Amino acid sequence: MASLDIALLRSFMIIARSGSISAASARIGRTQSALSMQMRRLEDEVGQPLLHRSGSGVRVTAAGERLLVHAERIVAAHDEAVADLVGTGLIGKVRFGCPEDYCYAFLPGLVRSFCAYHPAVEVEIIAAPTSELQPLLHRHQIELALVSVPDAAAPGVIRSESLVWVGDGPEPEVLRQDVLPLALAAPNTLDHRLACYAMASIGRRYRVAYAANGLAGLISVVRSGQAVSVMTRTAVPPDLAIVSDRLPPLTTIGITLAFADGHRSAAAEALGNHIRSVLPTL
Repeated sequence: MASLDIALLRSFMIIARSGSISAASARIGRTQSALSMQMRRLEDEVGQPLLHRSGSGVRVTAAGERLLVHAERIVAAHDEAVADLVGTGLIGKVRFGCPEDYCYAFLPGLVRSFCAYHPAVEVEIIAAPTSELQPLLHRHQIELALVSVPDAAAPGVIRSESLVWVGDGPEPEVLRQDVLPLALAAPNTLDHRLACYAMASIGRRYRVAYAANGLAGLISVVRSGQAVSVMTRTAVPPDLAIVSDRLPPLTTIGITLAFADGHRSAAAEALGNHIRSVLPTL
């Protein structure tokens, strides 16, 4: 059997993650025709189709899914070997997922200190709720992620965070409404579920008046004075206020680190160790 070309495997990994050859082309600065030719060469080498092409993009075939797992391990081992032999230190790229409120509160300190230790490692950050990060880990589209868990005392928790009600002041006008308007993230997110459970526990009438996929949208609604929202305490902007009057207490959640199954690159392992060491101190 012919040997597998590292350059072809790199291109295959990027196309598989991007979902289209055009997106991969823009990302790595090669023409679509050049990438398509590379994929045909790689399919010839393995003797099986790796990508299913359609008008909306490409998806990985069953054989492509199997190769993707091997490609991640082969390319990571190659980069580690090169770094060790030429003495350049840790190099490579790591794809890291993080909920947006943790990006706001912790990421500047985490990335600044990690890059000081490993300046040749490129960190690609994907900001999304825990409910969206778990499937990305399963599909190997990210290598590791900070995720929220409802039990702050669960094994593997690195740091605990209090959830708090947030308004445009300590006693926002919307509290006077019989049915309290809330601004919450998607229904499958932990903060949404815990907020609704807390309101139901005291029989307080409420409605989800505003929904936003990101922290910026929730903050904007709260600043308008039209609703109360839920955030982690460390993510509350200085111009907003924690609201405790006439609202039920919220629970404390845990933050843990999750990895994609299979081989971990040296860059992912180093970032994970760094997060475990630094996050509790931020």
